[in-house]
Amino acid sequence: MRITKMDAELRRSITTFLQNYVDKCRVMVVGDIMLDRYFYGNVTRISPEAPVPVNLIGDKKNVLGGAGNVAHNLARLGCKVYLAGLFADDHHGHLLMTKMQKKGIDVEGVLIGCQNTTTKVRVLGGHQQMIRLDFEETEPPAQSKIQEMLNYITKRLKSGLDAIILSDYGKGVCTENLCQQIIYEAHRNNIPVFVDPKGNDWAKYAGADYITPNVKEVGVIIGKNLPNDDELLRRSAKVIAEKYNIKSIMITRSEKGISLFQADREIHAPTVAQEVFDVSGAGDTVIAVFAAGIAGNLNVEDAIKLANIAAGVEVSKLGTYAVSKSEILSQCL
Repeated sequence: MRITKMDAELRRSITTFLQNYVDKCRVMVVGDIMLDRYFYGNVTRISPEAPVPVNLIGDKKNVLGGAGNVAHNLARLGCKVYLAGLFADDHHGHLLMTKMQKKGIDVEGVLIGCQNTTTKVRVLGGHQQMIRLDFEETEPPAQSKIQEMLNYITKRLKSGLDAIILSDYGKGVCTENLCQQIIYEAHRNNIPVFVDPKGNDWAKYAGADYITPNVKEVGVIIGKNLPNDDELLRRSAKVIAEKYNIKSIMITRSEKGISLFQADREIHAPTVAQEVFDVSGAGDTVIAVFAAGIAGNLNVEDAIKLANIAAGVEVSKLGTYAVSKSEILSQCL
């Protein structure tokens, strides 16, 4: 569904931003970088060795996942993107680095620092996912690697950035020390910090400017199973803001779109109607596009609506997918 005539002012705002400002935005992504591998095949028989289907693979695809997918979304918008994280000197790591470099992502801050490159392998029969194989380690990296990343991030901050995104997938990179040092240094340089959170303790994100949980993640941090209800989410956002000193709580709400809660206002952006094929990676798209909008001086309301439009495009695709500037612009015609 394209933007309606009633949204002409929003259309002008988004179009102007994408055509004239987004390529000037400098955004750093720090977090858990992953490789998403897809193997596509067809099932025509059951194995004689065990009662399992035999999938004849006809195609495969490697895409950037986790913090890499956030960076990819920013790159497809046209932003200048800097990425910091860890990978291993293994086959998946080499595939990952080649992919990031081809996408035009600055990988100076991506260091060898783990035993296994985090990889998710999905095997599909037709359009049905049959199994997922995960290769990962979740131990915190060596302190020397944390310090090396911090040195790089501090240097890049001094060179100029417009936003920093912490993309935490719980794989070990986003330690409390790293997150707090980044938030401190970013604020010293008047740069906003955006967080895509993970886990049940958000103390490591304290002081961030924006945090983008989904409803389930809000429930985890509050300690109860929350329905997708405006009033309950409003109260929960207030608790989170006060406990962790986070100014803006932006909650992704599936079919109810996105809601942002601040001390003095709230903004609700309903879902942009699309046929939903796959929601994997939608959160990456939301935080990337929203942060780019704020970095490019869009007002908060328009940045949320821009992110919502991009998310509508993303969920209409199969698998992890980075939305391009042209795809968003096509929604404004």
